Amino acid sequence: MTAWLLRCIVILLGVAAHLHPAGAFPFILTQLSTRKSSCKAIPSSMTLCHAVGYGEMRLPNLLGHDTMKEVLQQAGSWVPLLTKQCHADTKKFLCSLFAPVCLSDLEEAVHPCRSLCEEVRDGCTPVMAAFGFPWPEMFNCSQFPEGNELCVPPAGQDEKPLVVKEELPCAACQSGGDADKEFLQGFCSWDFALKISIRSTSTLDGDLMVVPETKSRAVYKAKGWTEEELKKTHLWLTDGDGCLCPDLQEPGATVLAMGHRVDDKLVISWVRKWQKTEKEMRRFSRTVRKFQC
Repeated sequence: MTAWLLRCIVILLGVAAHLHPAGAFPFILTQLSTRKSSCKAIPSSMTLCHAVGYGEMRLPNLLGHDTMKEVLQQAGSWVPLLTKQCHADTKKFLCSLFAPVCLSDLEEAVHPCRSLCEEVRDGCTPVMAAFGFPWPEMFNCSQFPEGNELCVPPAGQDEKPLVVKEELPCAACQSGGDADKEFLQGFCSWDFALKISIRSTSTLDGDLMVVPETKSRAVYKAKGWTEEELKKTHLWLTDGDGCLCPDLQEPGATVLAMGHRVDDKLVISWVRKWQKTEKEMRRFSRTVRKFQC
């Protein structure tokens, strides 16, 4: 790829391109995975990087996270910092590490510029310190390029500052006690009741679409649907792209879900992650199947 074409690509992505003659990138974070990296779509459940400006990330990421499950778990703990609005580029910096932009024509991830790190550090360190958290060593700004390499820069003066709104938990995901007790209390009120393992999630027109693993579904109630139909149907969380639902953010997690049939969709009204053992789940399933409304 010519240097001119590469510059065109990275400029469209808002990345500062300063190409080194040798083409090598000398700044490597410590303890990176030895697994070969690849481009992956940024999952809709990755709240930290909603509307970050690009759609694909490199995995493993720059913090050495090998799996999307690990990325989602670790990135989720940094969402509260966005709501503090300590710096307009906080999201850009964090996502450049947790979900680094992936260009198919480059074999390496694009790192944040040192100036981006320093500006976010200087703005957010006092806020973090007020809550007893130091600036982490894994974000040590000295390990990032000074700007004479391909890297993600701070926002230009003509860019509008990022305004972050604190996202609240989705109504269907607000827990008030043990999942099994809540499930039985609401069981007779809903049109369907299922046990599923989450395969993936995505958004469409602001709603969250939940795709379950086919073999893991247990159908406890199916008003207006056959059991076979329920085993092939996706579930929907209305306006799920605008609120937080951690119980649906972990691929492979087992959840209990209930809700109503709306037209040809199964709309989730209640969902909880199953936190107990597989043996307890089997016992619970037997109880539900004997339950009479």
